[in-house]
Amino acid sequence: MEVARKIGVPLAAILMFLALWEGIVWWNGWPNYKMASPSDLPPAYARYWELFLTMGWQTLWRTVAGLGLAVLFGTLLGMVMGFSRIARDGLYPLLVGFNAIPKATLVPVLALIFIGQHDFNTVLMAFLISFFPIAVSVGIGLSTLEPEYRDILRSLGASKLTIFWKIALPKTLPEFFGALKVSVTLAFIGTNLVEIVSPHGRGLGALFKSGETNGDYPLMFAVLIALAFLGILLYYAVVALERIFAGWAERPQH
Repeated sequence: MEVARKIGVPLAAILMFLALWEGIVWWNGWPNYKMASPSDLPPAYARYWELFLTMGWQTLWRTVAGLGLAVLFGTLLGMVMGFSRIARDGLYPLLVGFNAIPKATLVPVLALIFIGQHDFNTVLMAFLISFFPIAVSVGIGLSTLEPEYRDILRSLGASKLTIFWKIALPKTLPEFFGALKVSVTLAFIGTNLVEIVSPHGRGLGALFKSGETNGDYPLMFAVLIALAFLGILLYYAVVALERIFAGWAERPQH
């Protein structure tokens, strides 16, 4: 029953959204060159299915690569800020200032610095736009660790590594996975930002740009739905990892 609810409720919500979308287009009598409807999308998928598979994979692996780098460097940076007040006071303004910069303005800068490195530029943008929540959540989680726990373990002869492994890491996991869920969507934004703004013929962003150039609105909306599907897929992959490594933190709901 629980499994059916977890699958049925999101599926019902998606179907309701598609039905509302179809109804709005039908009610206003919009042609597909003005606003595509869900019923316009299957022909687009059938016509361009090879491109969707190829470019969808290109977008997915670049996003996952950027997200992986964000997890690695964001966690390390968060640990530095969490264990050192001086580092936290010095790095927080820099991180906040960098995060406030519109990432679209960085695309031409990266393109000039790393000319021709399309894959690298795309992965780098996914990393730059998604590491901030992870670094902040890990830093806050470690900085708010109760000093009593550390004092007790130190009096028992525990090393800093043991304190981190036994106390700090488990306490930080719920915040870490919460930030990772946010970073998943941000990483997709970074990937597609490069693919759209600096098109190089690869990725779903480039396919969207192609549909825009040719006035193919069903293709454009089909790309948007494909991106949403990949985002949901990666989000639930993070949820599965959260249940494995931090399932103990989830409170039962009645």
